[in-house]
Amino acid sequence: MSRVFGGSRTLAAAAARAGTKASAAAPAAVSSPSSTAAKPKHSGILKPIPVSLAMRKFLGVPEISRSQAVKKIWEYIKGHQLQNPANKKEICCDEKLKTLFEDRDKVGMLEIAKLISPHFPKSK
Repeated sequence: MSRVFGGSRTLAAAAARAGTKASAAAPAAVSSPSSTAAKPKHSGILKPIPVSLAMRKFLGVPEISRSQAVKKIWEYIKGHQLQNPANKKEICCDEKLKTLFEDRDKVGMLEIAKLISPHFPKSK
């Protein structure tokens, strides 16, 4: 039994020594001034996409990524206390949210991503 664990300790110690050498060299590579000044290129779900007029009015921007749009909508919901206190999964829509959510009075928190999908037109 000790041979099995003894071997693991030896491997773990070797990995720890190798990790300290690699981490000592890493800060030199990160501190280059050009890497902090470069603007990141976003792709996939982080890529800003043009949005509908209703979403543009709600968020105040002509294009945004889906994840950022959901984040901003949640900031609005929390800031205006629109979650149902008895059932936190339910959102009580005010007039501004109704413009995004098909004039519905209440929506479920899991429906938000589906309901904002039409506000991100597909590009050809």
